[in-house]
Amino acid sequence: MKQTILALQSLLPREMDDLEEHYDVIRLWEARDPEAVLRERGLEIQAILSAYSYGNVHERLMAALPNLEIITQLGVGYDNIDLEVAKKRGIVVTNTPDVVTSDTADMALFLMLGVARRAVEADMFVRVGRWHSGAMPLSTSLEGKVVGIVGLGRIGSAIAKRVEAFNMRVIYNARNKNPDVDYKYYENLEDMARDSDFLVLACAGGESTNNLITYKILEALGAKGYLINIARGSVVNEEDLLIALRNQTIAGAGLDVFANEPHVPEELFKMDNVVLSPHSGAATLETLSKMGQLVLDNLRAHFSGQELLTPVRLAS
Repeated sequence: MKQTILALQSLLPREMDDLEEHYDVIRLWEARDPEAVLRERGLEIQAILSAYSYGNVHERLMAALPNLEIITQLGVGYDNIDLEVAKKRGIVVTNTPDVVTSDTADMALFLMLGVARRAVEADMFVRVGRWHSGAMPLSTSLEGKVVGIVGLGRIGSAIAKRVEAFNMRVIYNARNKNPDVDYKYYENLEDMARDSDFLVLACAGGESTNNLITYKILEALGAKGYLINIARGSVVNEEDLLIALRNQTIAGAGLDVFANEPHVPEELFKMDNVVLSPHSGAATLETLSKMGQLVLDNLRAHFSGQELLTPVRLAS
């Protein structure tokens, strides 16, 4: 008999076909009445396929699934999952790290270039025919600038390598100093922001980083500084960011993530010193395919009694 998987979203077609060939898949996102589905089939469900952008895996959901064994997250971040409840229930959790690193780091560079070189403005400048009236205002060069990276994990380290190719200098802030890198370490985030031209957020989400970036940090970044966020919207106090942009406390921002996705503050739409992206850091065909395959591999490993490939280590 096939195990039953509760899918909160779809994989790409090839990986989804593979999932449905080997498991009984409940497509919850298509259900007219999800609560009714859970009441009717909750006892059958042994696994959840989840993703940050498609809903929380909270205590109430897990309580409706008494035979749940594994939550497999399509993505590297898992702050949408109540890990404490999962641990108490003995439910294992997996994610898809590493495969998202390159594309997410590329997104950080895309946003840096986009906002500093005024790429969105330049595109519109040509499209609406303003070029005929004269040259576009000057933009800002990346070369020689200082990039302060918040969180020097896999993605933060990949960003550091990329910006070095632009002849930029890297400094970083993290929970602990990394003895394997030569970049200057800042224990105090405000001090690092003050010394940065670009403040790039590549840290984990969750309670420990909630509202980490406040007006005080943005004020330290200063009128020539840019904020780049490819981490989580929760890391930034969004109201403070709006004030800082409105008052030109900072030069601009490149944002791939927001506090209440998919809802984005409408005030940002009117700002020409902001580049916006719909949480698409890892949203390429190649990476989503690799992520889906890793989800499949973790499910197969779990149900065959083998070691998980990418388990999330639940705190002891």
